[in-house]
Amino acid sequence: MPTPHIAAPDGAFAPDILLPGDPRRATRIAETFLDDAELVTEVRGILGYTGTYQGRPMSVMATGMGMPSATIYTTELVRNYGVKRLVRVGTVGGIHMDLQLGDVVAASSAHTDSEMTARRLPGVHYSHAPSFSLLRAAADYADEAGAPLRVGPVLTSDAFYQPDETLVPRLAAYGTLAVEMEAAGLYAVAAAEGVEALMVGTVSDHVVKGEFLEADEREKTFAAMVSVALGALTRA
Repeated sequence: MPTPHIAAPDGAFAPDILLPGDPRRATRIAETFLDDAELVTEVRGILGYTGTYQGRPMSVMATGMGMPSATIYTTELVRNYGVKRLVRVGTVGGIHMDLQLGDVVAASSAHTDSEMTARRLPGVHYSHAPSFSLLRAAADYADEAGAPLRVGPVLTSDAFYQPDETLVPRLAAYGTLAVEMEAAGLYAVAAAEGVEALMVGTVSDHVVKGEFLEADEREKTFAAMVSVALGALTRA
């Protein structure tokens, strides 16, 4: 049934879904990767599509930016539309010195500076983790396809403009690969609702090195990230 944020009929979404932040990227994924994709929701400009990928039902929908927005849409997709496996596809800022622009990262865990999970489980420092089956499937697909994939922890931050300049180097020293704004929220929703989730992202800029991809270069790396995400969903 329609929700306050999704105006789609019952059964409009497939059990598997890709979740970019940008509505235009949702459209691009639907047009590039899905067959017979149809627009099923567009409330507040947040676009969602359902079609097929390699003959199996597949959906894609934007979530907006940050954990509050992402958790609204993922919770409604799971509770109201029966979505079972959710893979975020987006950009991340590299913080580990070994990362290069355009690298694809899969988040094996997500640290966070947000209070959202603390409010879910007061008194517990909850560990945000993905579905192991999806993470393993993503790694297996990347190995077989010869597509480089970096697997490791990320930071999910509430602040795009981080006021604490010491935080990034301290996290990098502990092996954190990148920073982004949604994975921890997605993983917490998946755990609470009993479904599976994974975050796959492209390094669009490097926070420490001061490097960034130009718009056309971002588009070249876009396909590799989405292919890994689809590979995870079709193999898990």
